[in-house]
Amino acid sequence: MRTVLALLVAASIPPVHAQTAGQQKPELPSREIEVAMALSAAPEHLRNGAGVYALDTQGFVKVRESTNGFTCIVNRDHPVNLKPTCYDAEGTATILPKVVQIGAWMMAGKSMDEIRQLVADGFKSGTFISPRRPGVAYMLSGDIKNFNPQTGRAGSFPPHVMFYAPNLTNADIGSKGDGSDGMPFIAYQGPHGFIIMLPAEHASGRNVR
Repeated sequence: MRTVLALLVAASIPPVHAQTAGQQKPELPSREIEVAMALSAAPEHLRNGAGVYALDTQGFVKVRESTNGFTCIVNRDHPVNLKPTCYDAEGTATILPKVVQIGAWMMAGKSMDEIRQLVADGFKSGTFISPRRPGVAYMLSGDIKNFNPQTGRAGSFPPHVMFYAPNLTNADIGSKGDGSDGMPFIAYQGPHGFIIMLPAEHASGRNVR
């Protein structure tokens, strides 16, 4: 299973130089590759029971129900991003709906500015909610692609585990905010913030927003 996933995921990732800010919609790999990418986020012992979403022309569709509370998806929070993520039951209930909706908005051709405003409106209206308890989201794939606004391009990001930290800030935990010193930092500061810890050798120059 691990070898098959690795081969499928490796075949699916477009070269970094092809992923730039000018791309308007996420690229669509085959369903088989999309599912393999999603499952690559989870620890191996959770993959068989995890639910799976895959991106289609209209947005994300559920292709498999969860039997263990975990749900895996290749998060696209920017047209060039590929972020295989596997949420626990709490993340499935509170974070996944936003991820799925953003996918639909992207495939409908909405701009990032429009999507950011729609997300903010969704939190104000209660359509989207923050995690209600501590929990975990796994991002253990070795093929995470993340857009860096400082360079205008997508680059690789190392495997890691995220813990829900709604509305916690880097100032709250005394962090520089970039992980370059090997200390934890907050990604996506706000209602769906996460605490991330990276080994110092992987952290320099990383940018997660």
